[in-house]
Amino acid sequence: MTDEAPPRPIQRATQRPGTFTKPQHWTNDPVPAPAPPKDEEDPEGLSPTRYGDFTRKGIAWDF
Repeated sequence: MTDEAPPRPIQRATQRPGTFTKPQHWTNDPVPAPAPPKDEEDPEGLSPTRYGDFTRKGIAWDF
């Protein structure tokens, strides 16, 4: 074993360089709130996306 010092962490930039220009599509607007989920009834029973499998005529299978 050697008495080497542990490697120093990489210095990371905390600010953009002065030559940086942001793209036109960037905005400072806040992110919109997500729409509330729609609670629709499944005509054939339980939703497979909620419970993880399909059920038809008493037989369940994964999708």
